[in-house]
Amino acid sequence: MENLDWKSLPFGYMKTDYNIRCEYKDGKWGELQVSDSEYIDIHIAATALHYGQEAFEGLKAYKGKDGKTRLFRWEDNARRFILSADGIKMAQVPVDKFREALFRVISLNSRFVPPYGSGATLYIRPLLYGSGAEVGVKPAAEYTFIVFVTPVGPYFREGIKPVNMMICRDVDRAAPKGTGIFKVGGNYAASLRAGIAAKNAGFSSAIFLDAKTKKFIDECGPANFFGIRDNSYVTPRSGSILNSITNRSLIELAQSLGIKAERRRVPVTELAEFSETGACGTAAVISPIGKIVDPEKNRIYEYCKDGKPGPVTMKLYNKLTRIQCGDEPDDFGWITLVD
Repeated sequence: MENLDWKSLPFGYMKTDYNIRCEYKDGKWGELQVSDSEYIDIHIAATALHYGQEAFEGLKAYKGKDGKTRLFRWEDNARRFILSADGIKMAQVPVDKFREALFRVISLNSRFVPPYGSGATLYIRPLLYGSGAEVGVKPAAEYTFIVFVTPVGPYFREGIKPVNMMICRDVDRAAPKGTGIFKVGGNYAASLRAGIAAKNAGFSSAIFLDAKTKKFIDECGPANFFGIRDNSYVTPRSGSILNSITNRSLIELAQSLGIKAERRRVPVTELAEFSETGACGTAAVISPIGKIVDPEKNRIYEYCKDGKPGPVTMKLYNKLTRIQCGDEPDDFGWITLVD
């Protein structure tokens, strides 16, 4: 891509050359198909449209200094994809088919993998939805699996910067024993009201509390929450939040650096005890939080008072991103070379 200004790429969609598609019919998956179309034909009675049978994943490919393309923990994405499919009773995509689709779509779009040092990456979006027609409320008999890619710029183009967030009590993203632990579109649709309200109030995102008691932190917008206190990395344990692969990686990194890691219920009142807080996920890796406002309780929790991310946050961020692009050894077995 000679004419593409890699360093100016937004974190958004750009058309690439090809995507991969596969259909599940008659109780089995077919062969992978290559398409150059950005569009899909879908039955007007497809369960994805009426009953929310849809799941997706998000992961990235990174170009290293050595010119090789790397995938980060793709098998974890494959396993979570299976979990999500089972959670809303869709046909599961086998790990080997998931892998084949990933490697083929990256190879077919290799010219869109951003160069090392640009700050950009190739974002990969696997998608699974009920394409079979049903009018009654029940699982479809047919499913479609698609993987498309797009090059994206860094989430924070001018460098990692603290963001401000607002606690939301009048919207629930997901309920205990619901679909919150699955990566399905309905969870994100349920978060939109709170997200828009937060942005209209001047905040980056909304922080959701547990739906039952409103006493504990659940999700942090579309990401997992973490806080730092007393040399401990603390993140919520909940039956209604997504099991973030980035968060799991940060837990392991923290422990390797001599930082205690705790996954437990995190009461809202503990926000006053943290020296650093943040949100973590595939898109930004880490979004440091500068301030959390609790409008209902008239409380403000401030971090990053000098306008910069905290030292533990930056240590974890730098360590993880260097492993992802091959600048540091992968002692955890997270990286798979694509070429």
